Amino acid sequence: MWSWFGGSSAQKRKDAPKNAILLLRQQMDMLNKRERHLQNQMAEQEEIARKNVTTNKAAAKAALRRKKLHERTLEQTSAQIAQVEQQIYSIEAANINQETLNAMKNAGAAMKQIHGSLTIDKVDATMDELREQHALVKGKQAQAATTEEDDEEAELRKLQAEMAM
Repeated sequence: MWSWFGGSSAQKRKDAPKNAILLLRQQMDMLNKRERHLQNQMAEQEEIARKNVTTNKAAAKAALRRKKLHERTLEQTSAQIAQVEQQIYSIEAANINQETLNAMKNAGAAMKQIHGSLTIDKVDATMDELREQHALVKGKQAQAATTEEDDEEAELRKLQAEMAM
């Protein structure tokens, strides 16, 4: 029922990249273990070949053939590891691109909402109010300056009168 309204299926779509990356990392761990195992088997076969090189040439050749087989399998495993790593990087990059796109969509919607409420008349009215407030402040500053000048003039006359006495 929730999938009809975008509930569980939307969550599954959101979790799909994470799940894919987890599965790929598990596969890579398994391939790394296989790689180590093949390297150990190659070392064992080389040791068998060294032991039998003088006493049993057929056993030495068989060990070298098995070592060669393990080398080819190791090369394939290394190639598979590289492919899995590439897939992980690709999924991560695609996920980052999707998240970036979603963030940009949200930003665009927010900008649209902000600009939707702004009109030229509202901007003009706001600017007129700001100009009126600025004029009031200038008037009060001028009045305060005039009052200060008057006070200074009165104090100067008082000092002159005191000096004249």
